Amino acid sequence: MDIRLTKTEQDYDAALAEIEALWGAAIGSPEGDKLDVLLTLAEAYETKHDPVAPPDPVEAILFRMEQAGLQNKDLEPYIGHSGRVSEVLSRQRPLTLDMIRKLWKGLNIPLESLIQAEDHDRRQRRAPSWL
Repeated sequence: MDIRLTKTEQDYDAALAEIEALWGAAIGSPEGDKLDVLLTLAEAYETKHDPVAPPDPVEAILFRMEQAGLQNKDLEPYIGHSGRVSEVLSRQRPLTLDMIRKLWKGLNIPLESLIQAEDHDRRQRRAPSWL
């Protein structure tokens, strides 16, 4: 098995090409083992060079709403009256700690998505036009 560390973009591209060629290899075969190692190396490279930040809280809420087929009124037990739900979804009002807890427990939205990092707080995002 001739495998090199994935240190550069060229190494990464070569690993992806090899992964594509080995895709579907039998588990436990030499080709399958090589595929597993290459996938691990490619994933490590992606994590280091292209980390994916969690979505901002409103995006996380909207995603869960879409998944569960929820309407704005379905968020009232977690956020408050309909006006408050609209304010949160249009990014005019931040989530409170109580709202975060209720959304986390009631809708299983990951805390990492509901709690913004400081750099997210500074960025003002516009709500989608369909809200």
